[in-house]
Amino acid sequence: MKKTKKQVKKKVKKRSIKKIIKKVKERILTKEELIEKAKKPGEDALKLHPFYKGKIKITAKCAIRSFDDFAIWYTPGVAEPCKDIFKNPEKVWEHTNRSNLIAVLTDGTRVLGLGDIGPEASLPVMEGKALLFKYLGGVDAVPIAVRTKDPDKFIEICKLLEPSFGGYNLEDIAKPKCFYILDTLRKELDIPVWHDDQQGTAAVTLAGLINALKIVNKDPKKVKIAMIGAGASNIACLRVMVAYGFDPGNIVMCDTHGIIYKDRPDFEKHFPYTKDLVSKTNAEGRKAERIEDAIRIAMEDMDVVISYSKPGPDVIKKEWIQRMAKDPIVFVCANPVPEIWPWEAKEAGAKIVATGRSDFPNQINNSLGFPGIFRGTLDVNAKTITDEMCIAAAEELAKVAEDKGLREDYLIPTMDDWEVFPREAAAVGMKAIEQGVARIVMDRNSLYKKALETIKEARKEIQFLMKKGFIKKPPKTLIK
Repeated sequence: MKKTKKQVKKKVKKRSIKKIIKKVKERILTKEELIEKAKKPGEDALKLHPFYKGKIKITAKCAIRSFDDFAIWYTPGVAEPCKDIFKNPEKVWEHTNRSNLIAVLTDGTRVLGLGDIGPEASLPVMEGKALLFKYLGGVDAVPIAVRTKDPDKFIEICKLLEPSFGGYNLEDIAKPKCFYILDTLRKELDIPVWHDDQQGTAAVTLAGLINALKIVNKDPKKVKIAMIGAGASNIACLRVMVAYGFDPGNIVMCDTHGIIYKDRPDFEKHFPYTKDLVSKTNAEGRKAERIEDAIRIAMEDMDVVISYSKPGPDVIKKEWIQRMAKDPIVFVCANPVPEIWPWEAKEAGAKIVATGRSDFPNQINNSLGFPGIFRGTLDVNAKTITDEMCIAAAEELAKVAEDKGLREDYLIPTMDDWEVFPREAAAVGMKAIEQGVARIVMDRNSLYKKALETIKEARKEIQFLMKKGFIKKPPKTLIK
C-alpha cells in the first residue's frame, strides 16, 4: 500500500525526533561523569599556573625608538606633564593610563565557593579577573589582595589608593560587610566602584530574566518569584530587579534560617545594611524555618525561582518545581553543580532552565557583564556606576540575544557573541551621560566605535603575542 505524503512526513518527523532524543542522551553525562568533567579545569589549572607563573604582566604602550626616548618618558621630560597635572589635577586623565586602569580588590574572605582562604590564595582569581577585563573589555586591571578583614581599614586603603586608578572592582568579600564597603565607597569616592558579586551578577541575571519572561509571555510587574539564598548575589539581584520594575511584595526570599519576613526574630542581625529593601519582600507573609520547608513553601505557585545558594544537586527537588505556576522559569546558579540538574528540572516541568555552568545552555555568566560595563564607564570617565547603568547593560544584553533569535535554550549571549561587549559599553556610557555622572560626553555611535576599537586592539595584541611565541603554548606533555 502506497503511503501518503502526510504519512511520509509523519514518519520523517518521528525519525528526526528520535535522532534529536538520541543526540540529547549522548550529550547528557551521568552524575559521575559530570563530576569528573568538573574536576578537569582544576587539574589543568594546577599544571598551567606554575608553567606561566601567573596570567598577566605589564607591557609598554609608548614607542621606544631609541634610548633617547627615555628622556621623554622619564627624566627630565616627564617633569613637564607632572607640573601640568599639579596645576590642573584633571589632566591626570590625559597624561597617564589612569583613565583605563582599575584595581581588582579583595580581602580574600569569600573566594568563589572556597570561603575565607586569605589574600594570597585569592590572587589567582584576581589575576583571572584582570585577564578577562583585558581580553573582553580592553580594560587594564591590577589585582590587589589586602591583608585585613576590617571593613573600615579596607575602605581606608581604597581611599588612599584612589589617585592611581580610574575605578575599582571589588571581588570576593564576605557579607554583610561587602554591602557596607560598596555603599561607603560609592558615596565617598569620585571614581566608579563596583562589586561584581553584587552588581555584575544582578545585571546578567536580569538580562536572562527579561528574555525568559518574553518567551513565556509573562509581565515582570506581575510575576511571583522565589529567591533561594540571600547572599551578596541575590540581594543585589533583588535591588536591581526592583529598580527595573518587579514588585518586591511578589518576591519571597530564603536564607539558611528559613523564609525571610520583616518580623523574623533574627531579621536585623542578618540584614543590617539591606533591611529597608528586604523588608519589602514577602507581602503574603509566608513562613518556614527548616531550610527544606522554606524552599518548598517559597517556590509554591511561583512563576520564577532564582537560586544562588549552595552547590547541588538535590538542593531543589523535582516535586517543588512541579508545584510552581504554569511554564516555570528556573535559574539554578550554584557552582560547580547547580541546585538541581537541568534535565531533572525539565522533567519536572520547567519551561526554561538557566545555570552558572558553560556546559549547559543559558549560562548566567558575570563575564558577560563587567568587561563591557567598565568599558563604557571608563570611556565616558564616569564618577560612579549606578543601578540604572547596570539595568541599561542588562537590557542591551537581552537585546543582543533577542536580535539573534530567542529560544528556550538561548536566553542570553555567550562570550563568543563578542559584539555584546561594545554594544553594552555604548549603552552604559549613554546612561551615565543621561544621569549626569560622566565627565566626557559623546553620541552613541562614537561610544560604540571607541569601545569596538579598544576591545579589538586588546584581542589582537594577545593573539599577536601568541602567534610570535611571546606567550608560549603549553607543551603537549603538560596538558591535552
